[in-house]
Amino acid sequence: MAIIYQNEDVKAPLIKKREVTKWIKDVAASYGKKTGDISYIFCSDEKILEINKEYLQHDYYTDIITFDYTDEDVISGDIFISLDTVKSNSEQFNTDYLEELHRIIIHGILHLCGINDKGPGEREHMTECENKALGLLSDI
Repeated sequence: MAIIYQNEDVKAPLIKKREVTKWIKDVAASYGKKTGDISYIFCSDEKILEINKEYLQHDYYTDIITFDYTDEDVISGDIFISLDTVKSNSEQFNTDYLEELHRIIIHGILHLCGINDKGPGEREHMTECENKALGLLSDI
C-alpha cells in the first residue's frame, strides 16, 4: 500500500512528497478511509486529452482524471494531473501554482472518498472540502 508520484512527458513538480503523502492520508482518515495504492501521474495537456478520449470518450482538456479502484474503506486509484492545466488555472484564478497543484492533488483523493462534483450543489461542496483540506496543509 503506497502513494507514488510519477511523471510522464513533463518535468516532475517540486512537491514535498513525504509531507504531501502524510497530508493525503490525514485527509482520507478524516473521511473514515485508509489509503491503499494510489498513483499520481503528472502529465501534459496532450496526454490528459488522449486519456480523456480513450477511456472516457470526452474530447476536451481537463486538469485531473481519477480512476477509482476503491474497495470499501480503502481508497485506491490512478490520478492523472495535467500540469499545463494546473498552471493555466493558477494564472486564471490568480492563485499560487503550488496551492493550485495541492488543490488538484487533494481533489482526486476527495473523489476517491466519495465526494462528487457534477450534480447540483456538488461543485460547491467539493470546493468546501478542498478548502478544508488545504487548511490542514498550511505548514508545507
